[in-house]
Amino acid sequence: MFTDKDKALIEKEFEELRIASLKRCSNQEEYETVIKAFEYAEAAHDGVRRKSGDPYILHPIAVAKIVVQEIGLGYKSIVTALLHDIVEDTEYSIEDIERLFGPKIASLVDGLTKIKSAFNTNTSTQAENFKRILLTLNDDVRVILIKLADRLHNMRTIEYMPQYKKDKILSETMYIYIPLAHRLGLYSIKSEMENIWLQYTLPAKYDEIQNRINATIVEKGLAIDQFIEPISQSLKNAGIKFTISKRTKTPYSIWMKMEKKSIPFEQVYDLYAVRIVFEPDDNTPERIQCWHIYSLITEIYLSKTDRIRDWVSTPKNNGYEALHCTVMGPQGNWIEVQIRSVRMDDVAERGVAAHWSYKGSNNLENEMDKWLNMVREVLENPDVNALEFLDNFHSGLISSEIYVFTPKGESRSLPKGSTALDFAYSIHTQIGNQAIAAKANYKLVPLSYELRNGDQLEIITAETQRPKREWLQFAKTPKARAIIMESLKSEAKGELNNGQKILDEKLKELGIKPQNKVYKKIADGYGMNNREDLFSQIAAGLLDLGELSKVLKKNNSSKFVKYWGLQFFGLGPKEGEDDESETTESINGNKIDKKKDYLLKENPLDKTLSYKVATCCNPIPGDRVIGFINDSQEVIVHKSSCPEAILLASRDGEKIVKAKWTKHTILSFLARIYMRGIDRIGVVNDVSQYITLVLSVNIRKILIETHDGIFEGYVDLYVHSTDDLDKMIANLSKVKGMEYVTRSEIIEEQN
Repeated sequence: MFTDKDKALIEKEFEELRIASLKRCSNQEEYETVIKAFEYAEAAHDGVRRKSGDPYILHPIAVAKIVVQEIGLGYKSIVTALLHDIVEDTEYSIEDIERLFGPKIASLVDGLTKIKSAFNTNTSTQAENFKRILLTLNDDVRVILIKLADRLHNMRTIEYMPQYKKDKILSETMYIYIPLAHRLGLYSIKSEMENIWLQYTLPAKYDEIQNRINATIVEKGLAIDQFIEPISQSLKNAGIKFTISKRTKTPYSIWMKMEKKSIPFEQVYDLYAVRIVFEPDDNTPERIQCWHIYSLITEIYLSKTDRIRDWVSTPKNNGYEALHCTVMGPQGNWIEVQIRSVRMDDVAERGVAAHWSYKGSNNLENEMDKWLNMVREVLENPDVNALEFLDNFHSGLISSEIYVFTPKGESRSLPKGSTALDFAYSIHTQIGNQAIAAKANYKLVPLSYELRNGDQLEIITAETQRPKREWLQFAKTPKARAIIMESLKSEAKGELNNGQKILDEKLKELGIKPQNKVYKKIADGYGMNNREDLFSQIAAGLLDLGELSKVLKKNNSSKFVKYWGLQFFGLGPKEGEDDESETTESINGNKIDKKKDYLLKENPLDKTLSYKVATCCNPIPGDRVIGFINDSQEVIVHKSSCPEAILLASRDGEKIVKAKWTKHTILSFLARIYMRGIDRIGVVNDVSQYITLVLSVNIRKILIETHDGIFEGYVDLYVHSTDDLDKMIANLSKVKGMEYVTRSEIIEEQN
């Protein structure tokens, strides 16, 4: 039962939602439906609490508030958000909701229920679940928008979840939901989820950057005010109605820039941005008004013309419109200025939902509609591999768009990296199937030609042409690849059967029964993505089955090179516990309780249970890590921020292990230090001698290049922990001429 304090809190939170809902309800009936939905949800969740201890009803209220206040959806979405957990978590059914609230709201709730059910099941991989989610989505993008609101609130309350669930949710969010929010134009939601991801994945780095931002605001805030003042006065003199604000980069965006460019915080020069939002004059196009404001600004400050970003003439693929320019401030620093109309700003913050406010839901025809239709077209092909689809979907979400033109001047948008063949399939399936070449800007090019922004394309066809298997090597869009695969289906089926028959005969010779797990082990051993690729390669005579017995004995995890003993504590569930599959895994016959820490102990002699360090990110003791149980029943340890780990967790969340380091004093781990400074004779010798003689550390590799009086490079060395590495970085910073020293990722080819 809830206390009086709980009831008062529920009443307060719903009152805020009720007031916000009044603005989105067009009549009394809609408003009463919102009240009815709250009362229904409150009764259904009565007495139930979340992990935080709060009444559960606060969660659907919070989701509904995000839906109306931060995304800007209407009363049906508010009602759906209030009801979204009822079917999954209570005895009420979709039929009950349809009877009380109508078929449309029931359909929206059903879509959200299927999403939640898919991600909560352990019967298949998360890639299959995600594919199933998109298959079950109806034609209403509001299902995705409400799901994003639900995920945002879960991220806001993630501190109350157990660690293994945190890892799963953080990885899913980074791999799927953040790119999805970006694609839908929900900048605020995207940024908040990114920051929460960084805060819980790399807390020390997040705190460091946030503290540096706060200090910079105190130090340079006044200078930005002085920069804004003459702009503000000029716009007032021109009779423009506007608001002007200063914004800092988010901790996540700063961290990403520091990581990608290997620069310190001090060299993130675009830390500040100034945003101008104006009320447009109905008699003048908004684009022209943006450029007029730009001209007023550049009468005051010098413009860096190569940094102009004109997204008012050609909006981004997620609908974003604005004019960005970079000008020189009075203190000699470059400052970005963003120019938007009120409508542009609304679309930038609330994305797709804002289009409905300005265009009407029935008239919305933009890139998002085309993208969703493409997803549905691909999913209609039953042969689409789940993992390949998830990767393609992710790539499609994050890819940049380019614009190309037909011979008649019609524009087509395609993902960056698309080829002439992708363009052919975007026009029509038959044109793609019969394509033999193309003309790009009147010049003959092959179908593999990579498109450039502004290209004009003409596709040359032949009636006798048919899709070829090699086309899959340069077809980039999911739609093109799906059509090609479908066309090759009958041919491939015969090849697959032939390849499987050859393999089965070879296995029988070795006395091994052909079965799925054997096929998987062989496919992994030969570096194939799946057994279909394996059978196809065998049929084509491209695999040497003379090595089959060695492959079967070989450890599948060849890309991980470091091997030490692993001791797990807290094995097995408590007597009488239910639902063991969610919280336990079995390694070498031992039950592993995922709710407890699994200590990565320094014991080279213990081979009973093992862990391996992933060479894609090379974690060392002291790093925040996440473990995954592989098919060989070993735990592979990644950094929590490793892109490969994020992908693995988003696809196979049930394989996550909450790994935790113990103190290591014997074993050494490979790490890389990046350095930059003023060049001088003997700098390489000084660095190497300092590391080996003064710090007594073993160097594996050192590479330093010099240019224009500057040296930069890296050194790979062995350390016991992040503490050792931090001390080494601090000491190397003292070497004469050294400007910048930091830890860097090791990127090298894997054998």
